[in-house]
Amino acid sequence: MNKFNKIKEQLRDKYKNNLVINLSPASSFRARCEFTYHKNHYVMHKLDKKIYINKFNDASLCIQRLMPILLNKINNSEEIKFKLFQINFRSNQKNKIMITLIYHKAIDDSLIDKINALSNELGTNIIIRSKNFIYGTADLFLEDYLLYKKLKIYQTDNCFTQPNKFLVNKMIHKVIDYINKPDDLLELYCGVGTFTLPLSFIFKNVFATENNRDSIKCLKKSLDKNNILNIHLARLSSNEVSELINGRVFKRMNGKNINDYKFSHILLDPPRSGLSSEVVELVAGFKNIIYVSCNPETYLRDLNLLKKHKVKKIELFDQFPNKKHLEIVSILEKI
Repeated sequence: MNKFNKIKEQLRDKYKNNLVINLSPASSFRARCEFTYHKNHYVMHKLDKKIYINKFNDASLCIQRLMPILLNKINNSEEIKFKLFQINFRSNQKNKIMITLIYHKAIDDSLIDKINALSNELGTNIIIRSKNFIYGTADLFLEDYLLYKKLKIYQTDNCFTQPNKFLVNKMIHKVIDYINKPDDLLELYCGVGTFTLPLSFIFKNVFATENNRDSIKCLKKSLDKNNILNIHLARLSSNEVSELINGRVFKRMNGKNINDYKFSHILLDPPRSGLSSEVVELVAGFKNIIYVSCNPETYLRDLNLLKKHKVKKIELFDQFPNKKHLEIVSILEKI
């Protein structure tokens, strides 16, 4: 049974309508790729097996074209390749690339000079990291934009972003389509603001929470660049938001009072582990739950725990073609 039929069968009792599947091109879809470096190759890991490659067809075309060129430059420099452990790529809508080289050694001025020269030769920003050290040949932020209102959005080299360049904007528009009678929005796991920024034009106010410091920095930069004033941020974990709603006081709220909001919706985009029991208890009190999931198994588990809600609308997004993964975008309504 393929993954589409499997999730259809699993959702049979939860959703009676036709299940829409949004497909991705089978190659060149990944705007974010990470590889280890070993024996002069990029390395991918499948179970306990190492797969040695020079190019990766799932990567966006600009990354694909750069991969063999960069690898050749690295392999021809003993200083650049020595103790190099990992090579990461990120690209944006304008095919600008950010490369990260991660080392298991202290970074000295000589290596920095060589990386600066390589960056100039390739015309690409390169970030180098080692323990407690980071250096970038240009800005440490990669600027991108969303199709919705051409909103500027930012990422660093180590924060989460939606990986599929073809589906991310479709997912944003689908979430917007789901919204009915908006007031204020509470968002958990907001990341760099992929949904937060567009939804600020739909809701009166957005209170967005995230525990990752780099993601918060990116979102703050976006708020400034897009001149958005109705998004309020707090660096809180999902469980801390539960404690906040139950009366705990956090200095990280910067004087904001959670009781001043009138939340009509809550948005969840959790990691693959899904929702904790504390978050399930929290969201059970909301009339409308926008649930974006990257793991059908934990999504189904959480649906079964949210007994007072039903799936009103749902669509599937095949972010990783020919892989077992599926992204789910749904809205649950209190019965």
